[in-house]
Amino acid sequence: MKKNQASCSFCGTSIEEVERLITGPDGATICNRCIQTCHNMILSERGGRSAAQSAQKEQSDFYLPSPTELKNHLDKFIISQEAAKVALCVAVYNHYKRLYLGDSQKFSPSVEIEKSNVLFIGPTGSGKTLLAQTLARFLKVPFTIADATVLTEVGYVGEDVDSILVRLYQAADYNVQAAEKGIVFIDELDKIARKSANPSITRDVSGEGVQQGLLKILEGTVSAIPPKGGRKHPEQHLVHINTRNILFVCGGAFETLDKVISKRINSGGGMGFGAEVISKNESKIGEVLSKCEPEDLISYGLLPELVGRLPVIVSLDELDEEALLNILTKPQNAIVKQYTKLFAMDGIELSFTDDALEAIVKKTVEQKTGARGLRAVMEKILMPYMFEISKYREQAVLKIDVNIVQNALVKSKRQI
Repeated sequence: MKKNQASCSFCGTSIEEVERLITGPDGATICNRCIQTCHNMILSERGGRSAAQSAQKEQSDFYLPSPTELKNHLDKFIISQEAAKVALCVAVYNHYKRLYLGDSQKFSPSVEIEKSNVLFIGPTGSGKTLLAQTLARFLKVPFTIADATVLTEVGYVGEDVDSILVRLYQAADYNVQAAEKGIVFIDELDKIARKSANPSITRDVSGEGVQQGLLKILEGTVSAIPPKGGRKHPEQHLVHINTRNILFVCGGAFETLDKVISKRINSGGGMGFGAEVISKNESKIGEVLSKCEPEDLISYGLLPELVGRLPVIVSLDELDEEALLNILTKPQNAIVKQYTKLFAMDGIELSFTDDALEAIVKKTVEQKTGARGLRAVMEKILMPYMFEISKYREQAVLKIDVNIVQNALVKSKRQI
């Protein structure tokens, strides 16, 4: 071999002995033989299939449960919220049906089906996040939760809208094809509402600016994202993700939306026997929110373009005492079952009387924190026993009655 003659950096073969020698950065080279070897290695890892064949096999292996099956699964983990379950199951079923069957020659390939993003409206702790999370886990698709409150307009301090796709890409184990078929839950959407329905004359970088940034990814666009997050710079390697087939589920408490709806309905004067009137003393917020129309969301402060990209609007009911009691004991991952297992790991049999459970529920209702508040109340009650866990290992049985619950809650209130 001649001195300084170009050769493959992998096998050392000279340029005269190969058909092609490709030069990369820093003078590194690779010959066509090594490229073929690498290609065969990748194919063997895929089971001898090409990328197109792998995608086709994935499509054929994917089993899409019917909406009824999806709801039956949700019923194991989530109490009540029947309307929200039905709407989400139908939306998810239609979304993945269009992905895996929409391009089939049997079903009019010239007709293109658009996705239907979902908007959940309901009080805190009513199960908005849990609905989307449970369904995504059941379908085994990439899922991520993004908080709209940390997003800012591009160019300002904070996270860009594209950071949502970065999290989904990471949740998909850096697989672009998997990420493009995932589900994104955007929480606290109501926190980015503008102050009034009129366009702002000043810069609203964490409100109206974020809504405008969300428009493109909700509708469907090819977005270039940095694989590891952070700000983009010209020399950085970017990954391109098409959001057309990503299902977006948005949620928010929309605290004063019930007043906007009541004002719209009652503004007609309520004349005639068939007129719809909402009483000022309406007790259930869920009944008012169920009458929500797109114009109410626009009046609340969402952009008309954003509302148009969320065609499925579902309201969630505020959880009453009966629902909270069921949440405490019945689901597969019920809070009582979780703490029972936690104590069982130390050889202690934990149990609650019916009166104790009712007292926990009543305290949670007073706090108005929804299902999340149940865990907070349970922690206050069980904290002393968990701290002195070695003491209770000897008796092996721990029974929580109403007196223990009331004393623990009174003690925690005094400490505050």
